Amino acid sequence: MDPLDALDDTVAAAAFRRLVRHLQHRSDAENIELMGLAGFCRNCLADWIRDAGFAGDKAQARAVIHGMPFEEWKAKYQAEATPEQLARMEASLKKNAPGH
Repeated sequence: MDPLDALDDTVAAAAFRRLVRHLQHRSDAENIELMGLAGFCRNCLADWIRDAGFAGDKAQARAVIHGMPFEEWKAKYQAEATPEQLARMEASLKKNAPGH
């Protein structure tokens, strides 16, 4: 059994909430940078909670993760992505593919 699967759901939920609060606090860590380094970002987390059964739509899921409507977060904290950031993101996303 994968040790992650043995993790109690209450513990996992608390850790997830802590991660989301950390990302809400660290608005200086832009989504494009997260994508370039780790292959996921706040928007991915919003998609993942929907995949896990969150009843809201995409906008509602993003508001949960961002702590405010996405368009508001984007206007406050998101700069235009540079070509270098986009290239890092594309390279990072390739690592997400199965078998990489």
